[in-house]
Amino acid sequence: MVEGGRSDAAWREAEAFYRAALERNHVVGSSLALVRGGRLAHQAAYGLADSEARAAVTPDTIFHWASITKTFTGIAILQLRDRGLLALDDPAVKYLPELRQVRNPFGDMDQVTVRHLLSHSAGFRAPTWPWSEGRDWEPFEPEHYEQLQAMLPYTELLFAPGSRFSYSNPGIVFLGRIIEVLTNEDYEVHVDKNILKPLGMHRSFFDRTPPHLLRHRSHSYFYDGRGLREGRFDFDTGVTVSNGGMNAPLPDMALYLAFLLGDPARQAEYDLVLRRPSLEEMWRPVVAAIDDAGAPVEMGLCFFLERRFGLDLVAHSGTQNGFLSHFFAHVPSRTAYIVAYNTQAGGEDPKEATPDGSNTRRLDLELRDYLLSNLFK
Repeated sequence: MVEGGRSDAAWREAEAFYRAALERNHVVGSSLALVRGGRLAHQAAYGLADSEARAAVTPDTIFHWASITKTFTGIAILQLRDRGLLALDDPAVKYLPELRQVRNPFGDMDQVTVRHLLSHSAGFRAPTWPWSEGRDWEPFEPEHYEQLQAMLPYTELLFAPGSRFSYSNPGIVFLGRIIEVLTNEDYEVHVDKNILKPLGMHRSFFDRTPPHLLRHRSHSYFYDGRGLREGRFDFDTGVTVSNGGMNAPLPDMALYLAFLLGDPARQAEYDLVLRRPSLEEMWRPVVAAIDDAGAPVEMGLCFFLERRFGLDLVAHSGTQNGFLSHFFAHVPSRTAYIVAYNTQAGGEDPKEATPDGSNTRRLDLELRDYLLSNLFK
């Protein structure tokens, strides 16, 4: 991409594509940002952050980032490694002896390492809870680690540790717990002190919203052929905070992407968060994976590694409680984009209506292909 008129024209065309796709798929509100050369180059806001109050999405709107939180958890673990508090090939039971209660038909639980947890290759199931039917009595997420711990004797590894990839929320919860055990701090406090504040992400937070930011927080929605319904507002992710508890406006997330992309002029400052060689270590393939469309990708340490349109990309997405999000970063050109949607839009046919987010995921993939092929040049 070149600076100036051609760049601005390419962005205007991309923004028009983005807005048309959102309207076509009944997304209530969304925001998109492009980061280049260490700065927020462009941002677009669309629709409503609060449908009932008719409050528009603005550059200050705070979205929920769901599983993109996992990348912060991974960085916090690498920080602890660099500070000499753990090794990535240590058995997880060294820090969480309660994991010995897990049933491992493939051997001893000493086989499960911190690296396995970081790369979703430890063998744990995908959901934190085994309940997934959406009944009113089912818990949203466990509020306390002790609840998850009580289920460990009834938890079984699904495959031999390190043998393959399987996305696992409990595995990241265990990483969050390791952070707390080694630092004697709540996960949220530790990540705020060691990542968010050093990067200048002063409007970012976990779970419940500080009162002074509440007016900026987006609501979330589910849409299907029967209409629109609102998700839980200002919800608490409980013990799964290290999985998906992050909330932030796009300018703060642009600061995070700038850190990932790197800047020689700021590297000494960035190294106080995580040394560049350690960050790049997180982007080395550990295990093969596949994306939502069945295409091959690779898993590093809490980051997905994808090759599209001839570009080697660092990526992660998030989906929770009506919110969807995604970022892609091309480190060599120091270019990245990040997008958030506050609506999981599903099928149109009332007879087959489901607020499963399939339409939003499809438009997200269409937007990905458009942006990568037109703006990442």
